Amino acid sequence: MSDELEAAPMCFACGVDNPIGLQIEFHVDGDVCTAEFTPNENHVGFKNTVHGGIIYCALDDVTANILYQQGRKAHTARCEVRYRQQCVVGEKLKLKGWIVNERRRLVVLKGEARRAADDGLVAECEASFILEK
Repeated sequence: MSDELEAAPMCFACGVDNPIGLQIEFHVDGDVCTAEFTPNENHVGFKNTVHGGIIYCALDDVTANILYQQGRKAHTARCEVRYRQQCVVGEKLKLKGWIVNERRRLVVLKGEARRAADDGLVAECEASFILEK
């Protein structure tokens, strides 16, 4: 594990300097990453419903941040999202990502977004990341 993370202040999902970003603060404990995110009126897709791309972005990053915070450079090779329920603006989401399997340079992870109020599953994903050499 690296002692120092490469800075990503303009990352759309977690960058603290990105004025139009989601600014999600991720926490990693071993092979699990968690975060909370409350979509606002800037994240609408249709009639107070959060855009699926915003949910995808949050899921992609809750999985990616496991590797990032472990100091391992990787990029998304594939991320398949299954949307289960709508999320409306102002509903706090709990995000969770975890490593399922590693084989050579391929890491398979799963992620989920749940409503904080009732633990209802909003969306889940399975993602594959390729580790840099």
